[in-house]
Amino acid sequence: MVLLRFAPSPTGPLHLGGLRMALYNYLYARKFGGKWILRIEDTDVTRSVSGSVEGIRKALDWAGLDYDYGPDKDDRYGPYYQSERRDLYKSYANKLIDNGHAYRCFCSADHLDDVKARLARSGSRSTYDKKCLNLSDEEVARKVKAGEKFVVRINDGIPPARAPTHDLVFGNVRDAHQSLATDPVLLKSDQFPTYHLASIVDDHEMGITHVLRGEEWLPSLALHLDLYAHLNLTPPQFAHVPILLNADKTKMSKRKGDVQVVDYMRRGWEPRAMLNWLALAGWGAKFEATSSIESADSSSPTSSSGSHRIEDAPDSTHLMTLEEMISDFDLSALTHRSSVLDMNKLEYINKHHLMKTWSTPDGLDRLAHRVHGVVKDAFPSSQYTTVDNIKHAILLLEGRLTNINDIPQHAPYLFVEPDLSTAEARNMIKRFSSEQRAHVLDALAALIHMNGWLTFSAASNESTMESLHAEREKLGMSQKHFMVVLRHALTGMKDGPGIVDIMRVLGPERVFSRLSAANESGKGEK
Repeated sequence: MVLLRFAPSPTGPLHLGGLRMALYNYLYARKFGGKWILRIEDTDVTRSVSGSVEGIRKALDWAGLDYDYGPDKDDRYGPYYQSERRDLYKSYANKLIDNGHAYRCFCSADHLDDVKARLARSGSRSTYDKKCLNLSDEEVARKVKAGEKFVVRINDGIPPARAPTHDLVFGNVRDAHQSLATDPVLLKSDQFPTYHLASIVDDHEMGITHVLRGEEWLPSLALHLDLYAHLNLTPPQFAHVPILLNADKTKMSKRKGDVQVVDYMRRGWEPRAMLNWLALAGWGAKFEATSSIESADSSSPTSSSGSHRIEDAPDSTHLMTLEEMISDFDLSALTHRSSVLDMNKLEYINKHHLMKTWSTPDGLDRLAHRVHGVVKDAFPSSQYTTVDNIKHAILLLEGRLTNINDIPQHAPYLFVEPDLSTAEARNMIKRFSSEQRAHVLDALAALIHMNGWLTFSAASNESTMESLHAEREKLGMSQKHFMVVLRHALTGMKDGPGIVDIMRVLGPERVFSRLSAANESGKGEK
């Protein structure tokens, strides 16, 4: 069975890059009938932040990314917190020591700093002089018995016999040992493992078949494959995903910018739109096979990335359901470059996901209930913030809403009386005299009275506009000026949906009240 894992560190809220990585693991597992695990990599106790795990799980639940195994779920692969698996890491570290592929290092931090500086001055690429590699067993035993602190380092001077380093996204990659520290630490002095040891131990013990993780770990892939070989274990297949960038093309970080998933949850973005946006950030590359990568069938979970041309890869604003993402997801369609997240694309995708949702009665009802609290908070004294009124507002603003939480911003006049004292409202009618405005408002009121509200509201937009144009012609006004006066009286805002649609949502009492109020306001002006 295909089995993957999403393994965040509890160092703060889940960020967009983490959500995309969780999504990719979810898509790959579901596409190939597999499962995925949520594993918490909490071995760096100095960076752990209280409440992070709950926040991560809440974000995944909001996005609809249900993991199969993890905290408070099926425990067959548990425990799922690495801090609860320390004895396991120690046993594997001891195996590496026993077979000569790792050793205990007792060097102090000051000594290590001095050695690193000396090696750098000499032009060496090494970062450690391997001083403790040659300690005798008796010396090591004596130091351990004396309680001296130590770390466990891999002995990278003994390369194992193994296959070339291969990645499902980047293909065969060059050896990157030179970019790593000399004899990297596997077990720290506090006896917590580093990522290098913990990840390979857990992936093996949990039976992980495919590891999808960030590109930042690609330089460590050779080291991790070495560890599998030293322990005589079969490694999973690796796929390293290029990272996401901020709009200024800097690396996305929890400490910089609006990158936390919780911010998007609070802002009211649609979960499916967020997944659509993140899935397509870097998905859609089109390239041909290179001579160093063998062709493979992309429908297989063991296929090599980059092995063929993707003729129909989706573009970055292609609208997709989660089911379509699962069906179409293909590691070979991932670009090899980092991707900038474009908020304009999220707005476009979110808008169309909203339109699809409110096109059904159930979807419209869900949206109205979801945004009900936002509208009530915006207009706490209004009697018009019912769910039914919000449904009318959503349909009225169709095509204008990019985010459901923007209803109060786009149409406050549906819930409270328009403020005709604002600069925007005053500028709308500054070219008209109070008499001109009164003529327009009286004409509309007379038209409604003459036809009756039910007849007026039941008529088509076309026939209603014809009636309004007839009144406009009697007054000798341009269409633009006539409609501006009406829009000012009813909304106090220069932009918005069609006047007739607004009037139907407001209803007769509110329409007549606003026409009268605007008339009185005009009489008080010079």
